[in-house]
Amino acid sequence: MSTATSAGTSATASAADGHDRIRVHGARENNLKDVNVELPKRRLTVFTGVSGSGKSSLVFGTIAAESQRMINETYSTFVQGFMPTMDRPDVDVLDGLTTAIIVGQERMGGDVRSTVGTATDTGAMLRILFSRLGEPHVGGPQAFSFNVASISGAGAVTLEKGGREVKERREFSITGGMCPRCEGRGTASDFDLTALYDASKSINEGAITIPGMSVDGWFGRILRGTGFFDPDKPIGQFTRRELDHLLHQEPTKIKVEGINLTFTGLILQIQKSMLGKDREAMQPHIRAFVDRAVVFATCPECGGTRLSEAARSSKIRGKHIGEVSAMQISDLAAWVRELEAPSVGPLLESLTETLDSFVEIGLGYLSLDRPAGTLSGGEAQRTKMIRHLGSALTDVTYVFDEPTIGLHPHDIDRMNTLLLRLRDKGNTVLVVEHKPETIAIADHVVDLGPRAGTAGGEIVYEGSLDGLRASGTLTGRHLDDRASLKTTVRTPNGAMEIRGADAHNLRGVDVDIPLGVLVAVTGVAGSGKSSLIHGSVARRDGVVVVDQTAIKGSRRSNPATYTGLLEPIRKAFAKANGVKPALFSANSEGACPNCNGAGVIYTDLGIMAGMSTLCEVCEGKRFEASVLEYTLGGKDISEVLAMPVAEAVEFFGAGGARTSAAHKILVRLADVGLGYLTLGQPLTTLSGGERQRLKLATQMGEEGGVYVLDEPTTGLHLADVEQLLGLLDRLVDAGKSVIVIEHHQAVMAHADWIVDLGPGAGHDGGRIVFEGTPADLVADRTTLTGQHLAGYVGA
Repeated sequence: MSTATSAGTSATASAADGHDRIRVHGARENNLKDVNVELPKRRLTVFTGVSGSGKSSLVFGTIAAESQRMINETYSTFVQGFMPTMDRPDVDVLDGLTTAIIVGQERMGGDVRSTVGTATDTGAMLRILFSRLGEPHVGGPQAFSFNVASISGAGAVTLEKGGREVKERREFSITGGMCPRCEGRGTASDFDLTALYDASKSINEGAITIPGMSVDGWFGRILRGTGFFDPDKPIGQFTRRELDHLLHQEPTKIKVEGINLTFTGLILQIQKSMLGKDREAMQPHIRAFVDRAVVFATCPECGGTRLSEAARSSKIRGKHIGEVSAMQISDLAAWVRELEAPSVGPLLESLTETLDSFVEIGLGYLSLDRPAGTLSGGEAQRTKMIRHLGSALTDVTYVFDEPTIGLHPHDIDRMNTLLLRLRDKGNTVLVVEHKPETIAIADHVVDLGPRAGTAGGEIVYEGSLDGLRASGTLTGRHLDDRASLKTTVRTPNGAMEIRGADAHNLRGVDVDIPLGVLVAVTGVAGSGKSSLIHGSVARRDGVVVVDQTAIKGSRRSNPATYTGLLEPIRKAFAKANGVKPALFSANSEGACPNCNGAGVIYTDLGIMAGMSTLCEVCEGKRFEASVLEYTLGGKDISEVLAMPVAEAVEFFGAGGARTSAAHKILVRLADVGLGYLTLGQPLTTLSGGERQRLKLATQMGEEGGVYVLDEPTTGLHLADVEQLLGLLDRLVDAGKSVIVIEHHQAVMAHADWIVDLGPGAGHDGGRIVFEGTPADLVADRTTLTGQHLAGYVGA
């Protein structure tokens, strides 16, 4: 009997141990072409391939998406009703999945009250610490929260007691830590009224100049129906009372044309709809208006700490919670270690571990009061990693999307160590990556391609790193590419002076940035690169900035609509056929009436994943049948939107369809390596690298003498970096000045001039440690950048 039991146990154990692979068969998400792959569990697998080859579709859109969908289905129907519904990926078999934790590049927090402290557990732990140890004691943890206002009230309440109604007087009070002057924002705003309206005009003449508040629509009807002022009277002639109504009126119920509406003063509306978001999360035209119309100054009452006077009065070792939150995290970790309080020992231990994780992951230069919206994509991704480093979970699948984004070569080693630590705890680690340094640590490599878009979506190699080098794939051929230092550099034709720059950690920096050349601004993460360029260069006249903010777009948005390309195309169709341009928009008059121009019919199934089916009327073409009878150069509008960019360049460049405005935009799209994208491809299906380059192509069309590019190699395959360098050269040769904030050594080596900041991050940085040519930087080798660049070029 014991022998049988032993044999059975052995058989069971071996069967369980046999589930050591994640099997994917027949994956067809986006551009994947019936992909079959088996991934080893408890190993580090890196997915490579050009941007748009299908890496994200396989890793995020198939493996991680199905894991999360299946986990969501384990919750009750009631709970699922509050969760986002997810479609089942288009795949035949998915086997061996474990719980997937996605650590993506999405920026954190669009709310001005979201900080590094509130976005992680550290802020909550600090508030508990001060509520226990702060002297004098002012209240519980919420008394130290700048997101909780202090309120009190009293009144009669009706209760049922013993079967009858009884009225009792009740009082309540909540002690919060919010500064009443700035409402927890840390800044007080003052408005330039000339940017809100033209005082010489009346409301009916279009005096209001605030974006989204046109007098032609409902907003104009509301203004005319308030009765507080005469809409035909110039605003400059308003009485003090009338102007106060226009600008500061509290929300007031009014009736316009028989409809109950609410009128709110202009300034209160701006504060609610625009200033409630972090500046970095605003749409570009809203951001431009806010920069023009609103002057932000440190709140005079709280000194920018966001906290009430009571919260600031309670201190531990002479510091209140605002001062502690403003400390550099590496310094804060040391401060917490010095606290001796056995009554909160576990709390101190947990707080110390979390702060040490920040330092370990290379974010020790941040402070807990840093607005979350100001973190770069790479910083946000590493901040999200904090909670996973000390996790007791094992046999989890961690999915990373280019974790080396925003990292100096010096910091990539540290990131690699963290990825290996997660693997060694018994987890499966899947990483989408382009950097050779991270590909080099992989246990298993999956290369997708051979190209991007419809020319990709296949597994072109699977195996070891050495096998990838010998495989002959695009990644294999370019894996050991190394750009060489320029033998000659361009001569500047002037300089942009920066004097006394002191934003964030900069220490009164004086520097002359040469013009008419390619300048690379380098340094470790947190050394002050972005503070210097975005703080002192980006807002000058004639400067075009291509930053890291994500482009937003619904499933109706596509490259043609985002870049403005659709406008000249619609006009060309209208002119050729003698009809209105609106007919050639799937969001306007030309839309298929059955699907409203979406091309598919969406059916909402409540708590279950919604269904989308191809529209039977337009067959996915999105336009009404009569519109498709109109042609330009022998093609209808749906055929044009189905064209790849490369084909459209030729189509609109010559012949009967020649349209110079459209051709210019298409050439820029081809220049940034997006020749394979179709004009009508939904933005929601584009990869991060494709979106970055789409943004680059769009903003290159703006008139300006100086271009500032913030890490343009983000999401770029090794083979595409060379094309980007050619694009930068063409910009400079056309008479532009190009300033690139970059960590990629190929860009550094190709630059005419390098400005290196450091020597470290946070308060250990903020100084210019080198100015000169790349060759001089390599010869100097006293900075971290110089040492890594010398190793890269083999000097």
